[in-house]
Amino acid sequence: MTTYKYLKSIYWFQDDNAPVHTAEDVKKWILMNKIKVLSVWPSQSPDLNPIEHLWLELERRIRSKPQAITNLGRIRDNITRRMGQDFTKSSNALIESMPWRIEAVIANNRWPTKF
Repeated sequence: MTTYKYLKSIYWFQDDNAPVHTAEDVKKWILMNKIKVLSVWPSQSPDLNPIEHLWLELERRIRSKPQAITNLGRIRDNITRRMGQDFTKSSNALIESMPWRIEAVIANNRWPTKF
């Protein structure tokens, strides 16, 4: 069994219902590849999309010490410096908070919460 087939069998796809994810080509690809999709997911819910919080955290870090960025290498270096060990802790904390986030969204009838 390939890694892809194994991963496909144990993971579910979280679709945030962004327009690019609901395009007909995407829907067809998901069906053809038999991807399991969470069907009752709040539309574009930042509460249940931890990557959005990580992007905001990274943006805050980069803006806290602005510098002239003139090429791709400097962008990469700047991002790498800002994503130190404490960034890993932040991402782990977000992942660990998912059960509470899910409960809060369910309790709030699938509407955004304080997260």
